[in-house]
Amino acid sequence: MSFGQQGGPQSQWDPWKPQSQQPWANGGDDGRTPDWAALAEASETRNKRRRLLFVGGGAVATIAIGTAVAMAVVSANGDNQASGNPSNVPASGSIPSSSATAPSFAPTSAPPPLDPKDFIASKSKDTAPLSADALFPGTQLTMGSAVYKKGPTADTKNCASVAEGTLPKVLNANDCTRLLRVTYVKGGIGVTVGVAVFDTEAQATKAKNQTDNSGLVKSLFGSGVKPFCNAAFCRTTTNSYGRYAYFTIAGYFNGNDVTKKDTKVFQVGDDLAVFTFRQIRRRGEAQASAAANE
Repeated sequence: MSFGQQGGPQSQWDPWKPQSQQPWANGGDDGRTPDWAALAEASETRNKRRRLLFVGGGAVATIAIGTAVAMAVVSANGDNQASGNPSNVPASGSIPSSSATAPSFAPTSAPPPLDPKDFIASKSKDTAPLSADALFPGTQLTMGSAVYKKGPTADTKNCASVAEGTLPKVLNANDCTRLLRVTYVKGGIGVTVGVAVFDTEAQATKAKNQTDNSGLVKSLFGSGVKPFCNAAFCRTTTNSYGRYAYFTIAGYFNGNDVTKKDTKVFQVGDDLAVFTFRQIRRRGEAQASAAANE
């Protein structure tokens, strides 16, 4: 009888099956010498199959990674497309368009300028030092091409004592507190300006309105200035600004009466009335400027 491998007929060796047996040389078990050629061929076959497996596995891994990235992009965009359109950027990273509304700010405005007249309208605000020489500074003044030489000045608290005609009564009735006077000379003509000071603008305005043609301030002379307008007719003016009423009287030093034809005398009186108004206004401007800078 013949002897075969125990356990049944001999099976062919498969290197990928753990239970398969390797072929031995000479077809038996006698010398237990391995068939080296067969082993080498089997090893080569096994290596090739492993390389194919690794290559295939790498391709599958690459596909899996690409799928994961695509899914992540789709999830980030919130739709079914992985788009690079800026409109798909999340709201937190959105870019403002060129038509975006500029930031607005509350409107601001500078305070209105202070009114100079407010500072000469009442005694409570008109607190700057006051004197005839401060109101009429220097030794002369120029109005256009005319130059007037400054004469004497005077300051009295008894307003009625330096007024004539109906003016004393008007000054007393409206509580005049001071009366400043100054005289200017041009050629043979003299002009005296009288500035009556009241506590309020209303008092000064009332005094101006109550003064008639027979009310006048006494002319001021001395210190080289001859008397004028003592007996002759002279030209007078009356006005007011703020808490000040101001008067002028102009005439000839030679004693002649002033008539409507004496335009030079009218011009002298008008120039000094304008200058007085400007000086009172400048007083208000100076105090308003000082208050604004405090």
